[in-house]
Order: sequence, then structure tokens, then C-alpha cells
Amino acid sequence: MSTTTTSTTEAKGFYKLSWLERIAFGSGDMAQNFIYQTVTTYLLFFYTNVYGLNPAIAAAMFLGVRIIDAIWDPVVGALIDMRSTRFGKYRGWLLIMALPLTVLMVACFIVPNFGETGKVVYACATYVALSIVYTTVNVPFGALNAALTRDQHEVTILTTTRMWLVNVAQVAITYGVPTIVIAFAGTMNSPEARGGWLLTIVIYGVVGLAALLFSFAGTRERVVISKEDQAKVKFTDLFTEVVRNRPLRIISFMFITAFAIMAITNSAATYFVKYNLGSESLVGYYNVISALPALFILPFMPLLRKKLGKKGLLYLSLAVSFVGFVGLFVLPAGNVPLIFAAQFVRSVGFGVVGAFIWSLIPEAITYGEWQTGKRISGIANALIGFFFKFGLALGGFVPGIVLSLTGFSPDLDAQSSAALLGIRALLAALPALLVVLLAFIVSRYNLTDEQLVTYGKEIEERGS
Repeated sequence: MSTTTTSTTEAKGFYKLSWLERIAFGSGDMAQNFIYQTVTTYLLFFYTNVYGLNPAIAAAMFLGVRIIDAIWDPVVGALIDMRSTRFGKYRGWLLIMALPLTVLMVACFIVPNFGETGKVVYACATYVALSIVYTTVNVPFGALNAALTRDQHEVTILTTTRMWLVNVAQVAITYGVPTIVIAFAGTMNSPEARGGWLLTIVIYGVVGLAALLFSFAGTRERVVISKEDQAKVKFTDLFTEVVRNRPLRIISFMFITAFAIMAITNSAATYFVKYNLGSESLVGYYNVISALPALFILPFMPLLRKKLGKKGLLYLSLAVSFVGFVGLFVLPAGNVPLIFAAQFVRSVGFGVVGAFIWSLIPEAITYGEWQTGKRISGIANALIGFFFKFGLALGGFVPGIVLSLTGFSPDLDAQSSAALLGIRALLAALPALLVVLLAFIVSRYNLTDEQLVTYGKEIEERGS
């Protein structure tokens, strides 16, 4: 581990971290993806095609759960900023909630021997519980990077490392889950596949649990709110921070839009490959392209940020993703190589966008601390969590409604032309429109790196 007082600059909060700590931090997000992203990517498909829920019921449940979860986020953020655990202000939650999170993940993929109403109640209860527990891990983890250092270049490296490991998890999830389920059960698309699904989810849960514990053990908090300032944090800060912190508001809208795009495309992908392309065996190959390009591009993100600037990098990435989405919508489904090429282009662009916006959160935290003297990282990340989960709620609700309105039926191997068009619109047309909206939101963000350095130095001088 790197020391905390190796230079005058570091003594003022601008710490440089070891690669072990960077990887440990990133492993925390990798762990959450192995657990929670596996659920969000496949649970709708599992509910409709294996569990036996009506798509409209599943869509309503997803919306309700996400709304509950989004409301819970700010509460957790305030509680975290108002107190500490014996293991640290933020990292301790990774240890405390690791096992409950894993157990609830597995519970979501158990098909109980209940009647139709009982199965709906069970599905709601387990998904709500999973989402509530996930928040108690995700919010403090989100605040942890701002507790490691003030150095914006270091934060970009942390974010790059984190998102690179997230994309490793995404490759394992998008390719591995359908592959392993089919290996265990022979199919992923019928009630007979429930055993294969359960075994696969257990494997991914154990891997996620181990990575979460490593993240706890390998990180060290250095820049946290003092006990005196912690005592001043109030629940009302949830509301005042939104009003007074303009960068935080704009970042929040970025997250709503970006995560709606992600949730819609993730939910639609399995349906698109199975029904539009007509090959269940291609699901893993198609999905892995969502994550694989980022493994090669993300290591260059700190350099690209320096060359293009924050907004320049985001604009370029959004333009590339827009081209990919248009290709996915207009290309004929029979031309699988071109479809895969369009998916690759989309993934190159949006992979950078989805990774980079996380590095903006510590900027809003620094701005808020400069304004008020309170470094309320938990509240800031909880507010971001509220907005990105609202985006996930939209992304989880819209696909189920569109599938229902266009006449999709899991009992049919060949869907109607209306259902196929609905699936393609979910996969590409709607996300392309949201990409344009996201570009407009990015244009409203004006916090510069030079301002952040000045703010950080002023904050440290106040405390010296």
C-alpha cells in the first residue's frame, strides 16, 4: 500500500494510490456486477420464460421495486454520512452486507412451489429485499473513491480500473451465464431450465462475494468527513444539496438517461438474438460484445480525457454509440455479421460513456464541500443512486410494456412482425433517441479541472 504522507501534496489530500489498492477498489464494483447486474440483465427473461410471470406483471413489478429502491437510496446516503462503522465510514458496509446480498441474489432465481399469486408475492419480496440490501453496499462503495484521494487524475485512473473490471464481469455475465445455463440444463428458455439457472447463479454469487471481501480488505479511507462535521449532517442535506449543487443535478440527469439506455438494451438483447436473429445459441456471443471492446479502450481513458477534455470525450463517444444504434435498427436481421459489427460500434461508444460519467461524481462532491464545508459523499452518491435507479426503473418497465403491447408471447418460437419490430425498437431506436438527449445534458456541465484543483486546495487550506 502507498503511504499517506509521502509528499506535501499528498499531505493535503491529493494522494497517489498503489495498483493493489486501485484493483481492490475496482473489485468492489466487479463484485456488485457479478451479483446485481447478473440479476438486472437476466431476471426479466427468467421471470417471463422460466418462472412463468406475465410480461405486464413482471414490468409492473420491476417499476415498483425500482421506485422503492430509488427512494431508499437517499435515506441510506444520509445514514452513512451521519455515522461510521467500526471498520471505516464506507468500506465497512462492503463486509457487513456481502453475505446477505449474495443470499438474496440466489433467492431471486428460486422457483417456489406456490400458486400464481404466491409466486408473484415471492418474486416481489425477494427482488425488493435484494434491491434494498444492494443499496447498502452500492451507496457506500460509490462514496469510497472520493474517500481515497482528491487527485482528479487519480480518480480517473480509479474509475478506469473500476470500469475495466466491471467489463470483465460483464463479459463473464453476458457470455458466461447463458453458456453455463445451457450447459447445465440444455436450454435457458423453459421451466425445465430452472435447475441450470439456480446452479449458475450460485457460482456467480460466490465469485461476487469473494471480490467484495477483497475490496474491503484492500482499500484505505483517507479523505473523509470529520467527526465534528459528521455531527452536523442532517436529513435535510438531501434536499439542500440538490438545490445548491448544480453539477450534481446535471450529473444526476446524465445517470437517469444513461442507465435507462443500458437497462433497455440489456433487457432487449436476449429477446432480439433469440427471436429476431433466430438463434438462442448466439445470445452469449452477442452479449459479450457489449463488454469486450471496453477492455481494450478503457485503459486509454485517462489519456483520452487529457487530449479531448471531459466533454469532448463524451461527445465523441456518444456519436459513435449513436451510429451503432442506428445500424442495429436498420440492418437486416438475416445479416448476422453486420448486426454484430453494429453492436461492436455501439459498445465502443457507450462503453466509454457509461464508464466515464462515474468519474464526475467526486467532482460534484468537491464542489459541494467547497460551497458548504461538508464532504457528504454518501448523500451525493445516494442522490446519484436515486436518479440512476430511476433510469433503471424506466429501463425495466418500458421493455415489459412494449413486449405486452406488441403481442409478444414466450410460448411462441416465431413472434409476430409487430413483436419483432417492438424488440428492435427497444434494442436500438429508443436508445438512439436517448443518446441525443444525453448529449444535450452533457452540454450543460461546465465544471472544469482547473476549478476543481483550486477548490481542492482551498478546502485543504481551511482545514490546516
